[in-house]
Amino acid sequence: MIDVARIRMLWPDHLGIARGKYLPTAFALEGTGHAAAVFSLGYDRSFEPTPGSGVLDGFPDMHATFEPDDVRPGWDDDRTGVVVCDLHMGHDPFRYAARYALRKAVSEWAELGYTVKVGIELEAYVLERDGEGGWKPWDTPGAYVYGTGRAVDPVGLMDQIFDRALGSGIVVESLNAEFDQGQFELTLRYDDAMKAADDAFLFRLLAREAAIEHGLQMTFLGKPFAHCEGSGVHVNFSLLDANGVNGLADEGASDGLSDLARGCLAGLCHHHQAMTALCAPTVNAYRRLQPMTFSGRRANWGYDHRMTGTRVPPPRGQSTRLESRLPDGSCNIHTAVATVLQAARLGVVNRLECPEPESNDGIETWNTEVTSALNLSAALDDLEANGPLCQAVSQELVDNFVAIKRTEWQRYVAAIPDWEQAEGMTDWERDQYIPYH
Repeated sequence: MIDVARIRMLWPDHLGIARGKYLPTAFALEGTGHAAAVFSLGYDRSFEPTPGSGVLDGFPDMHATFEPDDVRPGWDDDRTGVVVCDLHMGHDPFRYAARYALRKAVSEWAELGYTVKVGIELEAYVLERDGEGGWKPWDTPGAYVYGTGRAVDPVGLMDQIFDRALGSGIVVESLNAEFDQGQFELTLRYDDAMKAADDAFLFRLLAREAAIEHGLQMTFLGKPFAHCEGSGVHVNFSLLDANGVNGLADEGASDGLSDLARGCLAGLCHHHQAMTALCAPTVNAYRRLQPMTFSGRRANWGYDHRMTGTRVPPPRGQSTRLESRLPDGSCNIHTAVATVLQAARLGVVNRLECPEPESNDGIETWNTEVTSALNLSAALDDLEANGPLCQAVSQELVDNFVAIKRTEWQRYVAAIPDWEQAEGMTDWERDQYIPYH
């Protein structure tokens, strides 16, 4: 463990928000308690007596702990380390927690003989105040897709984020301006699944905190502006066998993909609709999941095809990987990765038939009519209807998630009675989500 005076103990809650405490190092090593009722909270701080929250049982504590070797340098100052914690209730893992779900997915792949490697690509907008109480895209008129330098980043914010990430052991593989003004793509280096998810979780937090120092805001929300492209989270994964060989590759196959890879693709297509709510967990997310977008809304796959739900990038052999394009920028990273891995695993263990790859443009024509739901409420219906995926991810986590999100949807409909006619992000969405995502 690094030598620091205090530790910032963090963990991802059911909304993907980073909760935690600062503790002196000596106290932090003993762990610390948090009320499980956090898992009853909506974005508006309202309580819902959800499964696991203990709201009707006296608001009991859960316990946050960590492995000392997982503490890394923080970005607050030189005396503060940071760590991502596991949650327990008594002597048992807290099964409502996202990190528990990801540990479960990794363990169940290990039972099949595979170590999971994950790489995460993030997209986000940098925002500035619009003078009317809201936010607008950062004014960078020289910005362009794949842009770098001061034309796209006039104050050096990306440089600061890059340096802080590196200082905290997070390797940024690439960083560049994305399609629209103020939008950026931030790709993190692949690693073991839990480390990769922890890195992405911390990276989003440190990036947003860096933006705040400049009087800006950084949002990973899926569709903050109707006239601009959406922001997603692309989950790339590969599977290494006991000898470190990539199980997704088969040099003897005409396309270089193994039967294992095809099983994974089958599972991702078969469970696509049920995956959506966990991967796109806000009302706003469904503004991104629209036709003729790069959002991964269809239950299909393709070779190097960005208009599919799952893309198979060109590298083969040891570099073979599958890329789920479904997750939304506001997802709980650990939950989304667990969901992708479990959908893929179910395809393998249940020997599901892999559909043919997308052979159309994916813009005007496509090979499947199966898509993600049109709104959060319908997506929750799809999730609850798929018992195998719910159980694979964590039935407890899903039960809590659905209860919270049903209430979130009800609040939205009450605030925006004509929600079906709302074309852009509403003030309700801005107020609920921008402060946290």
